[in-house]
Amino acid sequence: MRTKLSIATVRGEFLRQVEAISNENLLACNQCGKCSAGCPIASTMVDILPNQVIRLTQLGIEDVLDSQMIWACAACMNCVAHCPKGIDLPRIMEALRLVAMQKKGDRMAVNQVPLEALGEIPQLAIIGGFRKYTI
Repeated sequence: MRTKLSIATVRGEFLRQVEAISNENLLACNQCGKCSAGCPIASTMVDILPNQVIRLTQLGIEDVLDSQMIWACAACMNCVAHCPKGIDLPRIMEALRLVAMQKKGDRMAVNQVPLEALGEIPQLAIIGGFRKYTI
C-alpha cells in the first residue's frame, strides 16, 4: 500500500465521503470477519476480502478503490445477515464504486456497445452494467 497512515487519513475526507454516500458508520465495524465468512463469492476473489475492504476504508487507504472486490460484490446481503453490527456492506461497496468512478472516470463509453446488442439487452441491464463496470 502506498498511503502513509496518519490521523488525517484515518479520520480524513475519503472515509467521510464513503460514509456520507453509504449512510453507514464504517468505524462501527470491529473486524469480526463474519461478512467474509458468509460471502458466497469470497473464494473467487483475487485480491481482498469484504472485511479487508472495510478495514482499508476505515484507515483511509484509497488504494481500496483499485480492488476487484468492490466490483465483484453481488449485493446478495448475506454479509448484512451475518454482521453483528448490522453494517450494510453492499451499500459501502456501491459507495466505493461511486467514489472510484468520480476519481477515475469511466473506462467504457456508451458508444462502444454494439448497436445490435442495444436492441436486445434490457435497458436496466445496460444502465446497471455501466454503473458498476465502467471503471
